[in-house]
Amino acid sequence: MAFVSTRARLSAAGWVCLAALFLGACGSAPKKPPVGAEEPDKFLFEHGTEALNRRRWYVAREFFRQLMDNYPQSPYRADAKLGLADSYLGEGSIEAQILAINEFREFLSYYPTHDRAHYAQFKLGMAHYYQMRGAGRDQTETREAIRELTVYVQKYPDKPLIDEARQRLREAKDRLGDHEFRVGLYYLRSRTSIPGALDRFHTLLKNDPEYTGRDAVYYHLAQALVLIGQPAAALPYLERLLEEFEQSEYLERARKQVDELKAALQAEIKK
Repeated sequence: MAFVSTRARLSAAGWVCLAALFLGACGSAPKKPPVGAEEPDKFLFEHGTEALNRRRWYVAREFFRQLMDNYPQSPYRADAKLGLADSYLGEGSIEAQILAINEFREFLSYYPTHDRAHYAQFKLGMAHYYQMRGAGRDQTETREAIRELTVYVQKYPDKPLIDEARQRLREAKDRLGDHEFRVGLYYLRSRTSIPGALDRFHTLLKNDPEYTGRDAVYYHLAQALVLIGQPAAALPYLERLLEEFEQSEYLERARKQVDELKAALQAEIKK
């Protein structure tokens, strides 16, 4: 019984230590700057950055918070604000990402002309990007990612992150486009609203002419027009599909339908 009791006590102590480690304590809690240090704010910033690079999110936050709370005039304060935001973003949970968004927005509000404002804008867009949901679900975060990444692309075209920003913006726009296309396709296939399908397809092409999946939009838009008796209006979309895409699952069907529609239209003219 004594052995079991001792084991239980050790187990409990172990769990306490594990919990403390998870929270950044148990011997790993951030230390304050040494007494008499000439640059205590620099000490905090460097140790916070080190912890951030080692993915010790909680520890990094504690260093950055100490700096921000105790040294409001520090030249490291703005970078500490970004470090705090990055620690939330790195943590990855939905709650942490929401906090990261708030920190990046505050940084842009407090330091709009800072050298790293472009970085904050990019990360703000990415914080929304990481929360984007599947094409069949709510697209609120996708729209926010598009909005913030568009700001970056338009405002900082000469910054180092521009290529990645453009790529992520394209991916976000494609996600939103996939959502709109799925709704239109449902209307078309279920025959619940052909006009509704046409409206979705037309709006998608108007709002995002570079949508990666527009070959599918061209094809199904043409099918919807044929269904409502407008084959002449359908033909240009099929021809655009053949012209713009060297590879597509719709190419063979589009070629066949173009020939059929042209023959039918020619026969109609001869009548």
